[in-house]
Amino acid sequence: MTRRINKVAVIGSGIMGSGIACHFANIGVEVLLLDIVPRELTEKEQAKGLTLENPVVRNRIVNDNLTSALKSKPSPIYHQKFANRIQTGNLEDDLHKISGVDWIIEVVVERLDIKKKVFEQIEKHRKPGTLITSNTSGIPISFMNEGRSEDFQKHFAVTHFFNPPRYLKLFEVVPGPDCSQEVTDFLMSYGEKFLGKTSVLAKDTPAFIGNRIGIFGIQSLFHQVKEMGLTVEEVDKLTGPVIGRPKSATFRTVDVVGLDTLVHVANGLYENCPEDEAHGLFKLPGFIETMMENKWLGSKTGQGFYKKVKSDDGKSDILSLDLDTMEYRTKKKVSFPTLELTKTIDKPIDRFKVLTGGKDKAGEFYRKNFSALFAYVQNRIPEISDELYRIDDAMKAGFGWDNGPFEIWDAIGVEKGIELMKAEGYETASWITEMTEGGNSSFYTVKDGATFYYDIPAKKQVKKPGQDAFIILDNIRKSNEVWKNSGVVVEDLGDGILNCEFQSKMNTIGGDVLAGLNKAIDLAEKDFQGLVIGNQGANFSVGANIGMIFMMAVEQEYDELNMAIKMFQDTMMRMRYSSIPTISAPHGMTLGGGCELSLHADKIVAAAETYIGLVEFGVGVIPGGGGSKEMALRASDLFRKDDVELNVLREHFLTIGMAKVSTSAYEAYDLNILQKGKDVVVVNKDRQIAEAKKHALLLAEAGYTKPIKRTDVKVLGKQALGMFLVGTDAMYAGKYISDHDKKIANKLAYVMAGGDLSEAGYVSEQYLLDIEREAFLSLCTERKTLERIQHMLKTGKPLRN
Repeated sequence: MTRRINKVAVIGSGIMGSGIACHFANIGVEVLLLDIVPRELTEKEQAKGLTLENPVVRNRIVNDNLTSALKSKPSPIYHQKFANRIQTGNLEDDLHKISGVDWIIEVVVERLDIKKKVFEQIEKHRKPGTLITSNTSGIPISFMNEGRSEDFQKHFAVTHFFNPPRYLKLFEVVPGPDCSQEVTDFLMSYGEKFLGKTSVLAKDTPAFIGNRIGIFGIQSLFHQVKEMGLTVEEVDKLTGPVIGRPKSATFRTVDVVGLDTLVHVANGLYENCPEDEAHGLFKLPGFIETMMENKWLGSKTGQGFYKKVKSDDGKSDILSLDLDTMEYRTKKKVSFPTLELTKTIDKPIDRFKVLTGGKDKAGEFYRKNFSALFAYVQNRIPEISDELYRIDDAMKAGFGWDNGPFEIWDAIGVEKGIELMKAEGYETASWITEMTEGGNSSFYTVKDGATFYYDIPAKKQVKKPGQDAFIILDNIRKSNEVWKNSGVVVEDLGDGILNCEFQSKMNTIGGDVLAGLNKAIDLAEKDFQGLVIGNQGANFSVGANIGMIFMMAVEQEYDELNMAIKMFQDTMMRMRYSSIPTISAPHGMTLGGGCELSLHADKIVAAAETYIGLVEFGVGVIPGGGGSKEMALRASDLFRKDDVELNVLREHFLTIGMAKVSTSAYEAYDLNILQKGKDVVVVNKDRQIAEAKKHALLLAEAGYTKPIKRTDVKVLGKQALGMFLVGTDAMYAGKYISDHDKKIANKLAYVMAGGDLSEAGYVSEQYLLDIEREAFLSLCTERKTLERIQHMLKTGKPLRN
């Protein structure tokens, strides 16, 4: 049976319900979002003389919830216009409309009696064969299944999204006791392919996989922090990016999620897992109970483990909670010798051996922390999952960990992990002993570009399923390496397509990266069919190496700087005018030079979560790697007879002048950075490199021909330049921009107008590149530009001067 999802109904419009509705709208699905009818009027409604029968009143709850979600930041939706795909209604007037949907998702309050009533009403209107799932994370499916029809039970499962549904990738699928295999397989596949998730098959156990392990980890820390006399700041320093976890680490994450949410799940685990060997850890420590009594729940109540206050001079300050006195105090600076030892180790996975070997308090913390985690996860098999990789996948996708527990254990060494556990008094699970005695020294291995995991029943390494749709660069880098330098690795993706992977810090673009990119084009033109520029780091590229630019400018090495900028421009033009198709695969932050590179590819295959823009104004310059030229060219391509050409050019000027960055790949179409009909968006980032390879092949096999260099870019000369200069004068007079902002804007205006030509005319790309480079260099001689670059290098934030 081929099952297609054209329309879904989401029952319940709270934070999760609205978020799920928005994410289905993100992927082009029509959504019916329903909630209850209000029981009483608001003061405003009374003042207007409305009644409870008024349609606006009857849909007030659902409409208010959706409006609130759409206004929230970060946004739950890729593009505000996608909200048009969501139709709202209420459970009394509109429930009959669910007869026309393909999937019904229940997201009402976590109470069995309420869910049962909702399911009873749904059964009256649901057409046979329609998928029906619940987003519950705490109620056993067998209880929700009771009294339902055979067809309902056959199509019923839990589909547990993590909040926020757009950003967190975990999608736990828990089939009901009578759910058909076809439905389970479909949900797993749909989550990966369409929703862009990591689908994890879980068992009907309390909190499933992600929250069971995640809440254990946090509760274990809560008890450990008091035992070791650690501060809130120290724990967040130790459990953040240094071990491949989000910046918000532990306590800041709890503040964002809400302490009450965490306590609800922890209490549920304490009540429902009496046989769990770590049962006592789910009991809340005293300081958490005090915080709950005081309603210090985090961001939602203005204070939690951290509290934002304003000092007498009006500046904001962040205080942290002293867990001994339960009073807020100024944050303390944190440093540990063990952390210093990891500063030269780029990848978190390579740091764990050093961290657990530390001789200070940090080393002791990691030994205690990881031994407790290893001991816990080993005992959850087969209780919550039969396969160890599902536990790792759940923690990476649901909690933003770079590496799952068994991957970390592998990095430390299986035997070393057993040693750590024994030192802390934990026993080794029998399957681990059996594994090591059978000659298996790791949980994972990589063979022929694929990941294999230790299968416990088979007592051997077997291939992890579902990899065929992915290309994992970590798995193929060694075996498929064609060429490398300090900045890039060029890999053979197969079928005649190469990949150029950046390896610099934050994937910045400097001389080594440009040399590597040129070499990749050489290799592709000689022996291959196409080139993908893609990586699987946190971000595609944060732009050019501004540290190098700063040093050259300070030393007044302007000839060298001119050559460096020309090399960047020439490389971008080489990408555009090579004899093979070039595909850029941006994701995450794609800023400045990273954006310029993408603008010059034959095609962009962007991840949906791509934040792309030309942000050079923030460091006091204009885009100098072809970005200013390219926006002038793209504006020129949009000029139409009888249109006001100045308006089109102004929009492209403002994209650079306001340093606009898209909050999704779909917003990049509005900026003309991605182009409709040419560039494509991939929702599942794991599939991006494979998808980019497909597009490179398609272009190659369709008979790709080297493009002819452009000499027909229409520029408007003095007419446009005059308009821009008047605009920047007005902005400066109104104190919207500084004197230096005005100077940068006027330089950009000169480039995008094509200079001060007396009338509109046609110029070549090279002409625009030359005046772009000249403008860039002149700005690098300005003291205020150097101040901006220095400030960015020191703080990571732009300076307004």
